[in-house]
Formats: sequence, C-alpha cells, structure tokens
Amino acid sequence: MHAIVAADKNWGIGRNNELLVRIPNDMKNFRRLTEGNVVVMGRKTLESFPGGKPLPNRVNIVLTRQEGYDGKGAVVVHSEEELREELAKYTEEIFIIGGESIYRMMLPYCEDAYVTCLDYAYEADTWMPDLNREDGWELAERGEEQTCFDLIYYFTTYKNTACKKF
Repeated sequence: MHAIVAADKNWGIGRNNELLVRIPNDMKNFRRLTEGNVVVMGRKTLESFPGGKPLPNRVNIVLTRQEGYDGKGAVVVHSEEELREELAKYTEEIFIIGGESIYRMMLPYCEDAYVTCLDYAYEADTWMPDLNREDGWELAERGEEQTCFDLIYYFTTYKNTACKKF
C-alpha cells in the first residue's frame, strides 16, 4: 500500500476542501502512478473532485461514516474493517489519497509515500503527518528541484521501515 500527497513546508495538504495549489506536473505524476490501480479516500476528498465523481480508470473506494452515502460509482465502506475486507478483493496497487483522517489511519500500513514537497508554507486547515518526525519513516529519494511559476517543489519518496500488515 502507498500514500500519495502534495504537502507544503508545514505538511499542510488542503484548505476549504481544496488542494493548496494545482501543479500540472504533479497532477500528471499522480495520474501516472494511480491509473489502473485502487485509490482510497474519505468522503470530503471525493466531494472535492469535479462533480464529486470518482477518478476515471481507477477503482475508487470511499470510507465514510455516513450511512446510505452515494459514492456516484465509487465503492463505499463505513469502517476500517469493511475497508480491509474490500481491499482484500484487489491485486492492483493501492494508493491512499486523503484526506487527513484517512492518511492518519492508513499511514502505518503504507510501505511508502510519494510526497510532492512544496517549498512554501500555505494557509492550510488540513495536514498530513510530518513523515520526517514519524517513527519508522525515512526519506528514501528526493528528485531534482522543479518549478511551477515561482513555486519550487520536489518529488520525494519516503519509506516506512515499520510498515504493519493491513
């Protein structure tokens, strides 16, 4: 299992149920890694997509406590146990794509995290745990400096040396 996220200097990931910034190259990287695979998200993440619709060419799984929630084609589960049972059905790669509570719940089970590190501190209201301070997580790879207008960012990979079996 993998996590994928774009996070600012303070590990902020969103504000008002939107990404902090949209970087075309980051979107391409996200699509390249996740297409043809399984993506797991919370209800608010699904609702932040255009039309609140699941991402195309992926199995979309939404974890929400809201009974009777219409995932508009996404598989909807209501507990960690239901999620575990659903994920057991797939052989494709599994990507945790947000939001904050889903990252916090699932990070211990991720073998790695693909983090687009934004060299800027935005005003955020949701955060990813700081993998530089989380036990068992270490920076494994940092790509070359990239820019989008005046924003500097890096594609990085963190490895979880204490990964738990889900």
